[in-house]
Amino acid sequence: MENWYQRFLLSSTLLASLCSPTWADEGGPIQVIEPEIDRRTIERAAIDTENIELSLFYGIISIEDFDSAEVIGLRAAWHVTDAIFFEASYGQAQGDLTSYEQISGGLPLFSDEDRDYLYYNLAVGWNIFPGEVFLFDHAFNSAFYLIGGAGSTDFVGDKWFTVTFGAGYRLLLTDSIAWHIDVRDHFFDREIFTIEETTNNIEFTTGISVFF
Repeated sequence: MENWYQRFLLSSTLLASLCSPTWADEGGPIQVIEPEIDRRTIERAAIDTENIELSLFYGIISIEDFDSAEVIGLRAAWHVTDAIFFEASYGQAQGDLTSYEQISGGLPLFSDEDRDYLYYNLAVGWNIFPGEVFLFDHAFNSAFYLIGGAGSTDFVGDKWFTVTFGAGYRLLLTDSIAWHIDVRDHFFDREIFTIEETTNNIEFTTGISVFF
């Protein structure tokens, strides 16, 4: 009976020592070191509360039979919803010599004024793939969009009904400034050299826009 009582006291003492807190040599509790994690803060650029967008663009347009030329212009867009927007565009370029003029080496067939390429159109755009781009600890809203519309082209002394379609990519640098890349095809039925033909005039542009 006495041996059983001694075993019980010994077991209780051992159990109490294991469950008691551990103390440092100085008599204080040991501090548990917690890792310091430097959490990254991401700032997100979003479209401003206004829905009017004005942009200036520059690029290259391939005028069929008149070589490629620099093109500049303006665009104004009204964002009806997050997915749909309406856009008005105006652009101008200067056509070069035609293929026939370059090959023949003869007199120019058109004046410089006739080579002025001016267009305007109204279009509807659709933000088909909205998303985000992460750069330098910042999240930038972006969108890949499709666009199509109609308008008019003033070229070689006449005005031609023009259909336009294409695609673009918009990256919001701040809540009110965006960067665009666009590719569009302006095609219309044109009659020069007594031949009526449908021409495709492909345009590559980039530009900066501001939301108001």
